[in-house]
Order: sequence, then structure tokens, then C-alpha cells
Amino acid sequence: MRVCIHRGSKQIGGNCVEVENNGQRLLIDLGLPLDAEEDGSQYLPQIQGLKEKDPTLLGILVSHPHLDHFGLLSYIDQEIPIGIGVAARKIMTAAAPFLPNSWISPTMGWDFVSEETINIGPFRITPFLIDHSAYDAYSLLIQAQGKRLFYSGDFRAHGRKFPLFERFVSNPPSPVDALLVEGSTLGRLDEDKHSPSEADIETEFVRIFTEAEGIVMVHTSAQNIDRIVSIFRACKKSGRRLVIDLYAAAILEATGNPRIPQSDWPDVVLYIPQAQRIQIKNNAWFDLLRRHSAHRIFIENLKDLSRKSVLLFRPVHRVDLTKADCLDGAVYVYSQWEGYWERESFRGLCSWLQEHKISDRHIHTSGHANIADLKRFVAALSPVKVIPIHTFMPERYPALFANVELHNDGEWWEI
Repeated sequence: MRVCIHRGSKQIGGNCVEVENNGQRLLIDLGLPLDAEEDGSQYLPQIQGLKEKDPTLLGILVSHPHLDHFGLLSYIDQEIPIGIGVAARKIMTAAAPFLPNSWISPTMGWDFVSEETINIGPFRITPFLIDHSAYDAYSLLIQAQGKRLFYSGDFRAHGRKFPLFERFVSNPPSPVDALLVEGSTLGRLDEDKHSPSEADIETEFVRIFTEAEGIVMVHTSAQNIDRIVSIFRACKKSGRRLVIDLYAAAILEATGNPRIPQSDWPDVVLYIPQAQRIQIKNNAWFDLLRRHSAHRIFIENLKDLSRKSVLLFRPVHRVDLTKADCLDGAVYVYSQWEGYWERESFRGLCSWLQEHKISDRHIHTSGHANIADLKRFVAALSPVKVIPIHTFMPERYPALFANVELHNDGEWWEI
């Protein structure tokens, strides 16, 4: 089995790995770089079969539904089969109508079920459900001709699904011949430091929700299901209701998980901002709206409900909140990767917060493993060789792990 990292050996985001055995090939992830410009097509790797039909390219395996792992699927032949988690596929399909063209509904292919092996040509693929900030995320074991390659994907051990990590390191599919392991926290976190747990995040939310005099606006991704659960639990503990829009309602429904907050739960209400009302009308999403309108509120309700509400905020809400005159005592909480806040697209939001004298907080934790947990993960798999991926600091790997082998983007190597 031969392997080539097309992107990711020295950067975070944009992952793409090709594996080949006896002339047949699979791709693992096809991500959009984090710093990509609007036209993502220029970042498409020069891989045979992505645009023209080629029977030697059997398909693409997507580890999880984050753009930096699947965002280039928009620019390829839409008949290429895609392997991905069952819930992840549903979430991507539910999100696609609301989002730009770089977010697509994945072509049908193989549905990942944790620890159930899939045969694809000469390859045997076994997905392992992992703890990550993306819902339904997987590590992947790829086997061919007696060789075993393990792709970590993005993972952590401090989210709401941390028992998955403990179960994995207690009973790993070891040994493996080669381990492609992410190192996103290298350079961001000292070796003896730990990211806050999702339980810690919930505790911080409870404090802010309890102290706030007005509406609390939490700016996070509706697809960060762990975070939505933390926000909802904090709402319950502080006597507030969670306000979501139709996009969030559709994502939560798509999880298919009855333990995840839904639009018809008693302490969840639906508010449709004006920009989304236009989307609904233009796209005739009336059945979708009807399905989630059990507890719908309107702009005239916002002021009266503001002191007992937490809004799952997106910038499109600004016009409605201003018009509703419900910003007295409001608090804004940014709960995403800090890098987004530095982008030009956030300047308007920053000005709006200053204009209305809205206090802002930052509460977040990484979707990636602490260094101590990376060490446990690697030790459990007992790899013959460790290959860095999804990191800006591959040169730090030899000091952390044994048997490190560095490879550049575009370089083919054998297992």
C-alpha cells in the first residue's frame, strides 16, 4: 500500500490523503484550507479522477463534517462515491440549502457505522467513532495486503463524548504499520496544559446566564452539537429558554438523536430572523417551517422575553434585535475558534456591538486533543511509524513520539 499526503503535512486544515494498492485508489478527506479565498476550486489537488471519470478512483472517505475536511467536494465529479457517518451525511444535507456553495450534500456511497468494516475494492475500512467538536466524527483504519494504516482524523478527549476516547485507548486496533495523527494543538498549548472540558464550558455559561440582566447572545456553530447541549443545559440551570432559528432546528433534527435538544422541547423556542424569512419564502420551505413551529415567537415578543432568553446568535440576527429594542443589558458570548474573529467579515459585527454598548465574552474550548492525550492515543496504537498531519509543527513530533517519519505534501511513500 502506498500513501501520499496531498495537503496537511505542514498545515492545519485542507486535509487530503491518497492511498493506493495495486493501481486502485481511495482519498481520505478533501478539505478546503482554512485561509482559502472565496473560489475554492484553485485548491483542488491534481489527482487523477476528481473531475474526469477514472475507475481506479474508488471513492472519498470523509472523516467528519468540517469544511477543512470536505469543503472541496463541490468542485469534483458528483458521481464519485462518498463514505461518511450516517448522521454526518444527514447534517450536511440539512445544512446545504442554508449555506454557500462550498457546503454540499455528499454523494451517496458508504455509511460509516463505528467498528463495522466496509470492503471497497482491495481495501478494508473500519471507522471508529471519536470525540470531536463535529458531530459523528471518525478515525479510520485502512487495510490492504496485510498492511494497516490508521488515520486519526480530528479528535479530543475533553468533549461530551470523552468516554469514546477512553474506550478506544483501552481497546485499540493495534498494532498498526503507520499512523497519520493530527497535531493541531502543537504550538498552541504547552505540554502540561489542558483545554477546558465541555463541562467547564457549561459551568461558565451558567454563571454568565445567571448574572446577565438582558438577553444573552451566544455566537457558535449550530453544528457544534456538544456546545448546543452545553448551552441548553446552562439555560435549564439558570431559568432561561433557548432561542434557535430554522437552520439550527434543521441541524438538530438531522442528528436523529432524541437526547439532543429539539425545536419542540418545552424550553426551546423558534425565532425566524427577517433574512431567513426571505430564504423561506424564496425557497418555499413552508413544510420545514411548519415542522418546527410548535413554539415559534415573533419580533414583538423579543423584548418581553429577552431577560429570560439565550439566543443562538448569528450575525443575521442584528437587524431584528435592533428593531425589537431588546438590547438593554444584553451580553454577547463568542464561542468559536478565535481565528474567525480576526477576519474582515467580523468587522461589522464588532462595530454593532460597540454601537449598542454590548459587553462581550469569549468562552470556548478546542476540538483537538491536548498533548498528553495525543501521547496516550499514539501509545495505544503502538505504530511502527508515526506521520504528522493537520499540524503547523511536524518538527515537534520526534520529541513527543517514537518512530516518527516526516513526509512532505505530494510525496509518495510505502507502508
